[in-house]
Amino acid sequence: MTRVTFALAALLLSAPVARADDADEIAQKLSNPVAAMISLPFQFNADFGAGPDGKGESYNLKIEPVIPFRLTDDWNLISRTIIPVAGNVGLPGDDVWGLGDISQSLFFTPAGSKPGDLIMGVGPIFLLPTATDDQLGSGKWGTGPTALVLRQTAPWTVGMLASHAWSFAGDSDRAEVNLTSLQPFLAYALGGGQTLSFNTETTYDWTAGEWTVPINAMYSKVFHIGAQAMSWQIGARYYAEKPEGGPDWGVRAGITFIIPEK
Repeated sequence: MTRVTFALAALLLSAPVARADDADEIAQKLSNPVAAMISLPFQFNADFGAGPDGKGESYNLKIEPVIPFRLTDDWNLISRTIIPVAGNVGLPGDDVWGLGDISQSLFFTPAGSKPGDLIMGVGPIFLLPTATDDQLGSGKWGTGPTALVLRQTAPWTVGMLASHAWSFAGDSDRAEVNLTSLQPFLAYALGGGQTLSFNTETTYDWTAGEWTVPINAMYSKVFHIGAQAMSWQIGARYYAEKPEGGPDWGVRAGITFIIPEK
């Protein structure tokens, strides 16, 4: 699977470069999780060093469409969906591949923000028990609040995305969901549609009493193929904290299809 990651990176490195001004504008919007821009990211993750013997691996492909809706002249609604296709290899039990639990977030955000403004969004998050195997999901329906705050002052973007979800229905034999997610992020625009970014995707499972703290470092670049604007991304992560048997490190590669708001 890692060969696929590096082959994708090699292909994207040879892609045509976007026009500089257009690329920088798109790159800035991609650093904002609630930008008024339709995007369709495909994000591939591979994690290593998991399991009791440290030889287990896990993979997932996350399809993450982001769709903005103009509610009024003053307010937007941003829909963010995460559809995971995941698999585990070399972990306790049989190797498994399939669909994971889908999450749906909705953010109400002010329209017409300017560079340097403090941008905020708030709304609900929903967890859907769509996993095709018990190892890939919780078996529970869940919901809770989600919120985002960020500021963009060229060339910097800094912010925090947070949510908390509780289960309210589902398989009674499965553990309850009581999960906090904290994602502080920092991005620096390098120019020419290039961005260097850092974040953590920290979660705390209140039911199990366990932290998971992956620290990600990523590089991305906007480019065009014909009239289609796209962005590719590659990076790595280190797990500063993890449950027993969790992975030690991982890699990430992705591509995003972009449709700017007219």
